[in-house]
Amino acid sequence: MVDVTAKPMTFRQAVARGTVMMRPQTAALIQEGDGPKGDVFSTARIAGIMAAKKTSELIPMCHPIEITGIEISFSSDVSTGKIVIEATAGMVGRTGIEMEVMTAVSVAALTIYDMCKAVDRAMVLGDIKLIRKEGGKSGVFIRTDA
Repeated sequence: MVDVTAKPMTFRQAVARGTVMMRPQTAALIQEGDGPKGDVFSTARIAGIMAAKKTSELIPMCHPIEITGIEISFSSDVSTGKIVIEATAGMVGRTGIEMEVMTAVSVAALTIYDMCKAVDRAMVLGDIKLIRKEGGKSGVFIRTDA
């Protein structure tokens, strides 16, 4: 693990995004709240938040951090069967929060798959990427091809 002792405490924030592609009928079920296992978005949101908090337990060289806030949102296009997941988190510390938001998006996507696999095993999870990060020595990063 990298020693961050000498780094200053700064506010850090990051945003990550990912997608789940599925049949339009599956997206419609989710949108209507009629998923086979219940409310898909609420469950995926909770799973993503829990995953962000446990990132350092999952990624071997990742520092444990104190997340001060996290939001996970979903947008869906029923006509194409595309769900976009976005996680935004912040904290004050010596290391970034990028891994936590990417973990949140990944686990939220996996939860959507798990909750809907009975009706659509062909779902595809992907496009997980850092959209924005700020704070620390390297300053602001904004993805231009988002």
